[in-house]
Amino acid sequence: MTGTTTLQPAPGTAVIPSASTDELPRPFVTLRNLSKRYGPTNTVLSDVSLNVSAGDFISLIGPSGCGKSTLLKLIAGLTSVSEGSIEVDGMIPANARELMSFIFQDATLLPWRTVLRNIELGLELHSNLNVLRRTQKAEELLELVGLSHVAHHYPRQLSGGMKMRVSIARALATRPRLLLMDEPFGALDEMTRDHLNEEVLRLRAEQGWTALFVTHSVAEAVFLSTRIIVLQANPGRIRRDIPVPFPFPRCASLRSDPAYLALVGEVSQALRDLNRGPHHGGHHG
Repeated sequence: MTGTTTLQPAPGTAVIPSASTDELPRPFVTLRNLSKRYGPTNTVLSDVSLNVSAGDFISLIGPSGCGKSTLLKLIAGLTSVSEGSIEVDGMIPANARELMSFIFQDATLLPWRTVLRNIELGLELHSNLNVLRRTQKAEELLELVGLSHVAHHYPRQLSGGMKMRVSIARALATRPRLLLMDEPFGALDEMTRDHLNEEVLRLRAEQGWTALFVTHSVAEAVFLSTRIIVLQANPGRIRRDIPVPFPFPRCASLRSDPAYLALVGEVSQALRDLNRGPHHGGHHG
């Protein structure tokens, strides 16, 4: 893996090696005065600045139209910035694509390929492994997400939660350092979503990647994150940057912890404050 500075992961994650011992490490992802416009009048994001440390799990939350998904696409290099800059490990997004994987809200599996062959797709595109090694690696990832028993099934034979686990395994096949997730569990029932949240944190602890995660669920954001970024709309701007203090590993019992419930309430209030404007009290930032 590339890297030229010491990057400090969050507690509970694997250490990502780097080649330097700089006293003040640079952020892994840096957004500086970022703006995105579509045409002369449609400003989706305006003057967004954010530093993400290696190992962070950042959830982006806010009303529809505040630019959450657009922000992920800008970081991934899928669309271009209008103003400002983005760096991923010191590189522009176009040069950092091998460090990143993107998980969309829909599992986007190829219906004519089996589960195993869907996972192999990323390895076919981004590695020089031979066929045997690709299959072995895909089988290892299937075991990691608990789906070895459906390796030769087709997507139409899977539940929604199983499809998303295949999508996660495919994204992890190239050992990304940055995982971008655009509301991947939004269409799932609450029980499946909760289970996959726990799976994602387990995988993060094993592999040590950094994550930016879009969600509309406050409870999900609090359970997963090291920080929660609350965005306002029209145009999209950062309103609050809320640290999540709970240590890793996190388990299902956290969801009934009074401190967890209090933080869910605080973030929910921050979202309600967005509709009241900046002069009606509440927290801003």
